[in-house]
Amino acid sequence: LVVPPLLLVMNRLNLDRRLLACVITFGLVCTYMFIPYGFGDIFLNKILLGNINKFGMDVSGVNIYQAMAIPALGMVAGLATAIFYSYRQPRHYENRPVEGAAEQVPVKPLNIIIALIAVTAAFLAQKYTGSLILAGLIGFAIFMVARVIRWHQADTVFNSGIRMMSMIAFIIITSNGFAAIMNASGGIEPLVQESVAFFGDNRSLVVLTMLVIGLLVTMGIGSSFSTLPIIAAIYVPICAHMGFSPLATVAVIGTAGVLGDAGAPASDTILGSTMGFNADGQHNHIKDSVIPTFIHYNIPLLVGGWIAAMVL
Repeated sequence: LVVPPLLLVMNRLNLDRRLLACVITFGLVCTYMFIPYGFGDIFLNKILLGNINKFGMDVSGVNIYQAMAIPALGMVAGLATAIFYSYRQPRHYENRPVEGAAEQVPVKPLNIIIALIAVTAAFLAQKYTGSLILAGLIGFAIFMVARVIRWHQADTVFNSGIRMMSMIAFIIITSNGFAAIMNASGGIEPLVQESVAFFGDNRSLVVLTMLVIGLLVTMGIGSSFSTLPIIAAIYVPICAHMGFSPLATVAVIGTAGVLGDAGAPASDTILGSTMGFNADGQHNHIKDSVIPTFIHYNIPLLVGGWIAAMVL
């Protein structure tokens, strides 16, 4: 929604859209993998820590910032590489007609101020109450009371948000069900025993294998949120048997889940970028979105996750 009207401005600045795809991906992925608010609260607290606790390891005392700091720094390194090296040169695009760009939406300074107040209030509400639902309601109520969203638009806006969240919820429920079936069937323990017997005491190889498997699973599914319940059922017993600390276990499983979200052809993060930047037909999904984000984020995430597991 935001990108297409800005394409003509980006063209005048000769901005490389591959760089902008990397920037948007960083803003979406790195925040939920490191900051436990909003989607980060769902990913880190509800899914990551919740599933590790569920499968037998107590992580109640784990500092999520400490666990995910090294992998997050890997993404920062990837972003810096994209900005200052890979795509620093100007790239020229034609000024083609952009669907929806002719529609002029007035920007009112008062609405911007109200939006900042709503975001701040929602953030503080979640921070001090721990309720994502309450935080969302407070933010929405501020928009309604200030008449940024009119009463006759409320149903449309609210229903659009529900539609956006419903697919995520469906994927999470399905993957949790799959993990529960794996656990109840008794198939996890033999798999763990055979895996440990194969790797022996080689902790570095175990970590690398877990990260690569997480990358492949997420690349296929396209969602980190659905990967975690599946891999946690297998990885938690392996980490416990190999003697990894709770902090290292959170880092390994969290990174394994995130790997692939950047660069997966079916990822909503990457699809969203392509839909915006290809509004004038000059941005290829694979060459301009998938490959740049895959190279600049998955490689440093692999390295960062491996280092975190070894030192924490």
